[in-house]
Amino acid sequence: MRYDNLSVLELRKLLDNKEITIEDLFNNSRELAIKLNGDYNNFVTILDKLEHSSNKNSLLNGIPYALKDNFSTKDILTTASSNILKDYIPVYNSTVYQKLIDAGCVLVGKTTLDELAMGGTGTTCHTGVVRNIWDKKRMVGGSSSGSANAVASGIVPFALGSDTGDSVRKPASYVGVIGFKPTYGRISRYGLFAFASSLDHVGIFARNVKDVAIVTDVLKGKDTNDMTSLEDDNINYLDNLDNEIKGRKLFYIKEVINIKTNNKETDEIIKNFKENIDKLRELGFIIEEVSIDKKLLEAVYPTYNIISCAEATSNNANLTGILYGPRSDKGNINDMIFDARTKGFSELIKRRFVIGSYVLQKENQEKLFLNACRVRRIIVDKINDLFKKYDGYILPACGTVAPLLEDASDKLTEEYLILENHLQIGNFGGFPSITIPCGYVNNMPISINLTGRAKEDSLVLNMAYHISNKLGNHDIIARRDNDV
Repeated sequence: MRYDNLSVLELRKLLDNKEITIEDLFNNSRELAIKLNGDYNNFVTILDKLEHSSNKNSLLNGIPYALKDNFSTKDILTTASSNILKDYIPVYNSTVYQKLIDAGCVLVGKTTLDELAMGGTGTTCHTGVVRNIWDKKRMVGGSSSGSANAVASGIVPFALGSDTGDSVRKPASYVGVIGFKPTYGRISRYGLFAFASSLDHVGIFARNVKDVAIVTDVLKGKDTNDMTSLEDDNINYLDNLDNEIKGRKLFYIKEVINIKTNNKETDEIIKNFKENIDKLRELGFIIEEVSIDKKLLEAVYPTYNIISCAEATSNNANLTGILYGPRSDKGNINDMIFDARTKGFSELIKRRFVIGSYVLQKENQEKLFLNACRVRRIIVDKINDLFKKYDGYILPACGTVAPLLEDASDKLTEEYLILENHLQIGNFGGFPSITIPCGYVNNMPISINLTGRAKEDSLVLNMAYHISNKLGNHDIIARRDNDV
């Protein structure tokens, strides 16, 4: 029997009825992970044996999952897909990993990511390129590439990633699964390798909203090891999914939807979005168009780039080849550090650190970093002002399907400046944000994105549940090249 198309609750029923065993599930997931890894490079590490701490009161007891390789796992290789950390084995567990152990979950492996989570293509991993499970010629998106593929291919019913700008939600769109970034601080970041601390979120991949709610219920809550973590809201998200949504008000941004392109694929995505808006109105949603200054929307990407590069440079200053990473035999300490960072980082990472260092120079802080922080606040204030009237906003998650690998680039694409970067607003404000599959263009999945008010994660999941059921694109296993 194959289990790769089953949800958490379906697996829970089989386990409780003793129709399968935890060992069966682990072995099935492990075998599929190994079989697919050569073609798709989803995993840095696949575990050799089952490790399980039983919790019979947990819905997740015995359920297999995958964890992005930038979460600390004691005694398990944790590389963040960087050469400078290729041999690093932590001595402590991240909070989310420990919570999943306590819930009885079974880790299958650590998934591949763009180096240090800084990238959106899945092409900068120290183990090679991650290929899209729907089409090996296409990228998965990043940085949580392997986690997205692991869920879309059916290796595991859920996986964890991290989202600093769109690193859970965009890969989710590219492979046709649910990608959820909760409110900033809703889930502890202790033990997550920091990229940009004011923007980093733990995120969840699954094939349906129910599974996302189950996992979030387990992971959320205050953590004394993370001063930014929120007190538990004491809401059971799973139990509230069916709450009535009639009369809930959403908006979409005119300047995003009316963008002019010469791309037929983008035109199809926008057409699909408009059709789906009509379907959601049938559910009882009130959906209205609003206008936001185009210059403000165009400022999202450069604002994100300045802040994230600055914070990344600061957060990764310890990767010197002394405390972490390969140590060279250079006699001079400065030469030693220079050599280690030159050889240990990819060109993309070095470019981002150069930008960050420039931004943080004393003479540049006011005109670059602090101004970027001010623009971020203006954008967040604008969205929060709209949230006084609306429960959330809805937009196409991406302007294209997963790009071809030959088109992979970390550069700004001016034509899609707004359409491709609006997800970053969710990180600016720490808003709960979820990507929901909604159809196909050129035989590749596309998605819509729903973003709501900070701390209203339960409402966002509730609305997403009804939206997903209406649109019907859930519990899908990707069509694989040479399907196994």
